[in-house]
Amino acid sequence: MTFRAPLPAADRSTPTALHRLGALSGRHPWRVIALWLLAALVLGAATRAERPTYADATTLGGTQASVGAALLQAHEPATRGVTGLVVVATDHGTLAAFQPALAASLANLARLPHVVAVSDPLTATPATVSRSGTIAYATVRLNVAAPALGSRFAASLRRATAPATRAGLAVDFGGAFTQITRPRTTDLRAEMLGVAVALIVLALTFGSVLGAIVPLVSAVIGVVIGLSILGLVALVLTFATASPTLAAMIGLGVGIDYAVFLTTRFRQLLIEGHDAASAAGQVTASSGRAIVIAASTVAVAMLGLYGSGLSFIGLLGLAAVFAIVVAALGAVTLVPAALVLAGRHLDRYRIGRTVAEATSAHDGWHRYAAFVGRHPGRALVLGAAVLVVIALPILSLQLGHVGDGADPTSFTDRRAYDLLAQGFGPGINGPLTVVVDTAGRAGPTDRPALVARALAGAPDVAAVTPLRPSPDGRLLVATVIPASDPSAAASTTLFSTLVDTTLPHALAGTPWRAYVTGPTALQDEFDTIVASRTPLIVLLVIAVAFVLIASAFRSLVLALEAAVLNLLSIGAAYGVLVAVFQWGWGRAWLGLPGSVPIEAYVPMILFAIVFGLSMDYEVFLLSRIHESWLRGGDNAAAVTEGLARTGRVIGAAALIMVSVFLSFVTSPLVVVKQLAIGLSAAVLLDATIVRLVLVPAAMFLLGEQNWWLPRWLDRVLPRVRLEG
Repeated sequence: MTFRAPLPAADRSTPTALHRLGALSGRHPWRVIALWLLAALVLGAATRAERPTYADATTLGGTQASVGAALLQAHEPATRGVTGLVVVATDHGTLAAFQPALAASLANLARLPHVVAVSDPLTATPATVSRSGTIAYATVRLNVAAPALGSRFAASLRRATAPATRAGLAVDFGGAFTQITRPRTTDLRAEMLGVAVALIVLALTFGSVLGAIVPLVSAVIGVVIGLSILGLVALVLTFATASPTLAAMIGLGVGIDYAVFLTTRFRQLLIEGHDAASAAGQVTASSGRAIVIAASTVAVAMLGLYGSGLSFIGLLGLAAVFAIVVAALGAVTLVPAALVLAGRHLDRYRIGRTVAEATSAHDGWHRYAAFVGRHPGRALVLGAAVLVVIALPILSLQLGHVGDGADPTSFTDRRAYDLLAQGFGPGINGPLTVVVDTAGRAGPTDRPALVARALAGAPDVAAVTPLRPSPDGRLLVATVIPASDPSAAASTTLFSTLVDTTLPHALAGTPWRAYVTGPTALQDEFDTIVASRTPLIVLLVIAVAFVLIASAFRSLVLALEAAVLNLLSIGAAYGVLVAVFQWGWGRAWLGLPGSVPIEAYVPMILFAIVFGLSMDYEVFLLSRIHESWLRGGDNAAAVTEGLARTGRVIGAAALIMVSVFLSFVTSPLVVVKQLAIGLSAAVLLDATIVRLVLVPAAMFLLGEQNWWLPRWLDRVLPRVRLEG
């Protein structure tokens, strides 16, 4: 059994690289701030000049839907490229009366760059006009992906369809046009709201104007640089549309939190009589080191998403890493420089009680810590029970894809979605393409008709087009229109039924092979793959966090405890997601039209982010406990002192981060809303129940065993000094 003994004083006083970096920033504050501002201006200007694009593009190699798509691309020229939809509708008579205006609009569309072909809904086969004759859609085939067209192409679409609009027709756009026609300023409003909310909460929690401005301004500068780096990398890699918002959300949250941790300890050092320059070096060596460890944990957790084997998911994690790394660099350079400039004027413009570390043995936080120490068993059971109850809705978790039907009605893709559902049924928004590969081998002459009947007889099928041969005769192709909305569980079940049962039975005894493809099929397979690989990501992230905690604190027990308690808080966050988005609790406040499934990749992303962010509070709390333990070797006294000194700061930092995350529920993207709600719930529960109740209660109960590390593991683990 190995317990960590207190370190000699000389070991603890040796200046570290972080101490020297903080002191250097404190000696040259104006230069450091100027360099950061220059970087923000240059990178921001470069990003605006290059105009990066983002797209929700997924590639699934080797799946049956991707094989079917590849066969279509090879043998059906009409399916190459991507397809946008132009939906038209009238409330006066039928569309036939508007034929001249419609023809003029279609001709204009055909002349746009990168447009290969445009269908005429009044003459197309099969018909793309509703039975009432009031709603129709034209397909616009493009030879490039929609994001490559740029946002200006949306204005070209509207100019091209102006004849139809002037004639009184409603014109909306869907399909591949969705990404370029969505408003681009909505998430910026969410980010600005996040900054405003953060300023208010910072001012109230810090109790001074400068105390609020320093963390906020440093975090905003970091976010600008992080987003600029993301934009430049996006010129080479294809990031998801939610990537900038995710990076801004994480960057703003952790940037403010890191600055809060530094500012509170800097203020405490000033109270104890240190000068500003000396305090800058000390705070960077102590809290700054904890920040570097915490940021490293978050970054590694996010990069662990590449373990899913899906570049779409991995790139989402990479987008967040840019913001996290910049926030950490800002915390150990920009923040110390700003704090030295503020110096003892940090609290000059007070508007309330300032936030600092508790120092009196009789203050509220010391009394609370002593109370938990007297009743650790009760605190542990009660806290765990609360988290388990909140997590219970996870038993009803339904993963799926949140489509255009969940967008605000102000979005043209949502109006197009609703018009198509009204005119052709909800399944028209998620058609499935059946591809039968004959490989040039003849089969029974009646088999195509048999396959069509089998498809039509499958459950939840609204319509099936006849099987038609590809131009080279290699393929037989049909379109299946489900009876249900593409986000409904019935549509996913239909896809599985066609692949596993209907088509194998219909083609039994023939050399032919069938595939079900199309955007909906590819999305279903993507969701299945994500769900199957989520446990792998969970294990990977837990393993990384375990090694970091065990290495930093030289304790096997604390590492295991962190893993178990983090799972509890994340499970509770999942429960909140189900209650809000599937059960509809508070749905009206979020502007959702109805219940929606949890986006398949949200739990995976949320786990990596939350597990990483929870390390911020874990490292901050344990570092102070560990520091006290190294000084005196008394576990109970160390836990009491560490909790009392950090409780107020952790509570304030969590309140700020939750406020920032909640401001992003104003985003029109449901995925961003889900991430915002999930992150807010997780941080709130983690910083209160887990860090301020469960962790200290468990440490009081375990006593000296908290610091146990087997000798063989002590030799294997890398050594990470947490405090400088």
